[in-house]
Amino acid sequence: MGVGPSGRYPSVGATAATVSLGARLEPMGADGAVEKRASGRWTRARKGGSPRPHHHRVRVPQPLIKHRLPSGRGATEQPNTTGDGDTPLTVRFWLALLLTAVATGLLGDFMMVVLFGFEHLAFGTGPGDYQSHVERATALHRVASLAIAGAFAGPAWYLLRRYTPGEKSEVDEAIWTGDGRLSPRRSFISGVISEIAVGMGASIGREQAPKLMGGVSGSVSAGWFKLTTPQRRLLVACGAGAGLAAVYNVPLGGALFTAEVLMGSITIPVVLPAIACSFVATAVAWLYLPQHATYVDLPDYHFSLSIFVCAVVMGPLIGLLASVYIRLMGWVSHHRLKRSAVLVGPLGAFSVLGAIGVVYPALFGNGKDLAHRAFLGEGTALAFLALFALKPIVTAMCLGSGASGGLFTPFLSTGAAFGAMFGFGWGHLWSGSPVGAVALLGAAAMLGSALQAPLAGLVLVIELTHTGIPILVPLMAATFLATLVSRHIDGYSIYSARLPGPE
Repeated sequence: MGVGPSGRYPSVGATAATVSLGARLEPMGADGAVEKRASGRWTRARKGGSPRPHHHRVRVPQPLIKHRLPSGRGATEQPNTTGDGDTPLTVRFWLALLLTAVATGLLGDFMMVVLFGFEHLAFGTGPGDYQSHVERATALHRVASLAIAGAFAGPAWYLLRRYTPGEKSEVDEAIWTGDGRLSPRRSFISGVISEIAVGMGASIGREQAPKLMGGVSGSVSAGWFKLTTPQRRLLVACGAGAGLAAVYNVPLGGALFTAEVLMGSITIPVVLPAIACSFVATAVAWLYLPQHATYVDLPDYHFSLSIFVCAVVMGPLIGLLASVYIRLMGWVSHHRLKRSAVLVGPLGAFSVLGAIGVVYPALFGNGKDLAHRAFLGEGTALAFLALFALKPIVTAMCLGSGASGGLFTPFLSTGAAFGAMFGFGWGHLWSGSPVGAVALLGAAAMLGSALQAPLAGLVLVIELTHTGIPILVPLMAATFLATLVSRHIDGYSIYSARLPGPE
């Protein structure tokens, strides 16, 4: 039966356009994943002239109940409940996912052992957080720690890149434009070097190594189980999000990061494996890492009109700042030192950071303790102003020197510092906005706009702090406005801005 002039009857041979359900057209992917008639034949038209399909259901995965409801409408008419498409969630895929999740959790633990070990080696142990240990160190000690880190990391990265040419170690590129394949040896060694540098004070994020190792776990598992290229990409994305989830204890945020940022699809075939990989990896990581929030002992901030109006005013400003900072990171990533210049680049950049850190020790490391103190409202407006201005600059300087590292926590801490600074000023205009609460607004807004993923940004901040629900409406307002502004100004994220150019 062909398509008539009226277009009322579907073509038996059509496979990529639509399937008629009564008077409504149901979208159908080119893979035929939505529910449709198995035989391609249709029943005699009902009264009123619209064709009525048989109720047999054909899709992937095949449902246990073979027939539709009496209405004849398909389950896949709900947009997120699509078929698996070209990424079938087969038994082999689930086994590979389980292996990926376990490996991601264990490798996340290993990377944190390296990080914490070098934090203690560089600045000792004892009461207080990492920033407290840095503050107790002498000026010479601070500069020397970063100079040693640069003297080690520069040659290490140079040799790694020289002897592993062409080997892939960029998760985002492998998922978005590649075939999902990553080099285990280059990724592992690069991750270890990065964690050593962060532990000794370099201003880069610690999340890149566990994110990368989660991706590598997916890439290797896909090879062992002989998965297709689309399945490998999904598995790599799940592993990368689970790596973030494991080291920060944010299983829901990690799953959303996989779906919203890496896959750009919040559908059942993506969300199911993302959730599974994140919760398993997080649970495995509890073998070493704590089960509590990353930022502990925060007060329960409560909603007020002052906080809401503050969020509305501050959100667009953070969106503008995020666009500028993301551009900066993209520019230095493209123009970073290469080849033999990397031998000395980190030594120079890290030493300059060490000298600045004599006055502002909160700039050492990824910025975790800087954000924590902002959430607690501990500090002065002038100190947070300086830290908010300097943190992106020293982070860009480290990346431009040829260093490899993440931007997740540096951007989070920059947003928290801006929020704390803004909160001090706002409190003079309108009381009822605790500085720490405004810092939370700043962190969520900066993270959502920096990731170009407002849902993931919101959930990550809530999971990282285990607070924020009473001020969820202001958090959402600030994040919405910041992401909206940054999207219209530019639209890059901290990941898309750093994609390498053509060779």
